[in-house]
Amino acid sequence: MDIKQLQYFCTIVQEGQITRAAKKLHMAQPPLSHQLKQLEEELDVKLFDRIGRKMELTKSGSVLYERALQILSELDEAKNEVKETNEGVKGKLSIGASKSCFAFLPDRLRAFREKYPLVTFQLREGDTYYIGELLKNREIELAVTRLPLEMDDIEMIRFPTEPYVLVIPESWQQHIHNKTSIKMIDIKNFPLLLLHRINGKGQFEIVTNECRRHGFEPKVILECPDASMLLSLVTAGVGATIVPKSTLQSYYADKAIVIELEDATIQSESAIIWLKNRYLSKSASRMIETFQTNV
Repeated sequence: MDIKQLQYFCTIVQEGQITRAAKKLHMAQPPLSHQLKQLEEELDVKLFDRIGRKMELTKSGSVLYERALQILSELDEAKNEVKETNEGVKGKLSIGASKSCFAFLPDRLRAFREKYPLVTFQLREGDTYYIGELLKNREIELAVTRLPLEMDDIEMIRFPTEPYVLVIPESWQQHIHNKTSIKMIDIKNFPLLLLHRINGKGQFEIVTNECRRHGFEPKVILECPDASMLLSLVTAGVGATIVPKSTLQSYYADKAIVIELEDATIQSESAIIWLKNRYLSKSASRMIETFQTNV
């Protein structure tokens, strides 16, 4: 079993067919089928169940695929580390960001680009759970995201905590009587649109638990992992939302009103995170440094 065979195998898994995999690899189908057969014979296992033209991984195939991705990723990291020994800071840096805390990123990117103009970026977005998966799969090196995060193998730099605020449609002005702040109990009957992760606990549970602490069950009419979508729905008059204050720096809408929550005790936490005990490119290390200083 060699690296090339693992690359072939992973491509077959990702494409779902020998024909598509061969096309992506710019090779003929028979040699690719032969490589797969050799791999199965060497391991003495069946790696795929063939259902018509589609190929689905067996349990043994799933184990090999997971390990193969790790091996190929580590190989790429080793190549990059060797190349960077004698080179300056350049290349492509992959960063993840949750939309609700994206405001922490633009100034750092600008400052970084001024100092290291040879670096380009790939930016991936998603909720905290999805960002964590991207990091574990090494599709990104760093991420700016909300906490809590159910991962043990990460390091982080925490940002200052910040309050949550209520955001309501402009047409609801009469409900608050021109107030700039409001008590939690006064939102008891407001239809709420709340951030909710695809998987795991986070902002949704923080907000709903705070409502219960004030003696009422929140009237949640919509859950969504995308902060920009929530704020668009607020400006359309669908309902109100409760989000960390910095969320509005990137997605402030003219047709929405921001109200302070007088007696809320909850504070939002966010951080830049990266995998513990893994090689970081020079550009990733330099980016982390920008979060250790004020920009």
